[in-house]
Amino acid sequence: MIKAIVFDFDGLTLDTETAEYESFQAMYRDHGVELPFELWGKCIGTDGSAFEPYSHLEACLGRTIDREQARRIRKQRYAAGMEGQQPRPGVESYLMRAQSLGLRIGLASSSSREWVTGYLRQHRLLDYFECIRTREDVEKVKPDPALYVQTLRALGISPKEAIAFEDSPNGALAAKSAGMHCVIVPNSVTGSLVFGEIDLRMDSMSSLTLDEVISIIQTNR
Repeated sequence: MIKAIVFDFDGLTLDTETAEYESFQAMYRDHGVELPFELWGKCIGTDGSAFEPYSHLEACLGRTIDREQARRIRKQRYAAGMEGQQPRPGVESYLMRAQSLGLRIGLASSSSREWVTGYLRQHRLLDYFECIRTREDVEKVKPDPALYVQTLRALGISPKEAIAFEDSPNGALAAKSAGMHCVIVPNSVTGSLVFGEIDLRMDSMSSLTLDEVISIIQTNR
């Protein structure tokens, strides 16, 4: 029986990933080179250890750049890309329905707590989550399962009683490694990435109701 849902944040709850990728892509093009998506895809859903974009750009150019200026311009572009950005379709409907069903609700993110809670507060979603675990809470972020393990422990739920909602291969691997059911809802950036084991894929949470998702998961387990 499903007793909890656990959301990822970046790219799943709010699509910060498209604006992030496009801002770095523009930075590379400022210097006459392209940002390879196959390299960028490795760092989605995890920390920056898999790929460091500033160092890679300098390696491509064979020289150093003014990183402070590059970061400032990149952040301005990211902010512009996020203007008017709303939670992804169906997100709040799922959260409201989960509450009405008496499900426990958690969030597990490789980003910082300040980043996650700031956006959740801005979009009036923060109060839906009983438990939030971020990179400050673990030694290793996704694809390591620690974030999900801690979230489940705090909620008092076993892995097979919970569904993780993810948008990236790193996130999905973390959820499955924790023993959870995993539903992926890729965005425009992560849609072309190769996923490992999952239980269900949707283009949008608005394509199926939460009740329908739970029914599919419980029927197929």
